[in-house]
Amino acid sequence: MNLRPFGDTGMLVSEIGLGAWQLANPDWGVSDAAEADRIIRKSLEAGCNFFDTAPAYNHGKSEEFLGRALKSIRKQIILCTKFGHSPDWVTDFGTAAIRPSLEGSLRRLKTDYVDILLVHNPPRDLMDGRHADQYVELEKLKSEGKIREYGISLDWQVELELMIDTTRSKAAELMYNVFYQEPAAAFPKAREHGVGLIVKVPLDSGWLSGKYRQDAKFADVRSRWPREVLERRSRLIEQYAALVPPGVPLAQASLQYILAQPQISTIIPGAKSVDQALDNFAAADHALSPEVLQNIQEFWKREIAADPLPW
Repeated sequence: MNLRPFGDTGMLVSEIGLGAWQLANPDWGVSDAAEADRIIRKSLEAGCNFFDTAPAYNHGKSEEFLGRALKSIRKQIILCTKFGHSPDWVTDFGTAAIRPSLEGSLRRLKTDYVDILLVHNPPRDLMDGRHADQYVELEKLKSEGKIREYGISLDWQVELELMIDTTRSKAAELMYNVFYQEPAAAFPKAREHGVGLIVKVPLDSGWLSGKYRQDAKFADVRSRWPREVLERRSRLIEQYAALVPPGVPLAQASLQYILAQPQISTIIPGAKSVDQALDNFAAADHALSPEVLQNIQEFWKREIAADPLPW
């Protein structure tokens, strides 16, 4: 597994990490704790050193799985967790709630610090450090050694630019994939300011794995999509698949497209099984040609840019 610099923070992160939302999470149709432990162990064996979680993932159990599995090698890995949604899914972005939330995460993660703490998709006005005092508290936690860096989990180019322009954040977790490329215009600015970029939802919640078509039925968090969205995604998958070289799994091509963006530090696909995790990590073994990369970018501009897909 290749390591990439996380902005100018001095941290080196595996270019493919593990998104831990799905670990034994009934919201994703899985509940096998032993499989969650195997996913973490096999991720480490594959060279993964970046693990992303949040208090709200599986009501705190995601952090607990990681805490148990990674305690003995804490100094060798990079832990990223979040603030804003509690294990009981109570939303509170108030400054006074930051420290108690972090302390709860530290207990579950069995550590005395996290490498990265992200504000978990707050309202846009709370991304503006000129007016939001949350960043004063985050700087204090950094000075105390409880966090190494902080930032925001966000979705749009304007939000990434706002964070960079108005805060001292060194981390951004953002939506970016074959179907959603809008934030890319701000990537050079992030690199210029030494901000590490973490890509979430790199497989569009499974669609870019090629497993689903318009007749797909979901009983998990993806059940939020109406029929017309499923039908459009299905049509787009067919068009996208035609651009991928024969013999290249669609999921791996989708991750390779992201890896081709040099400003990206790490990608955090989730995994419900060991096989899924290993397939994701295998994407790092190969690269798409410049021609294929250009064709995929043109496909997004032509078919999606003016009418973004709802996530």
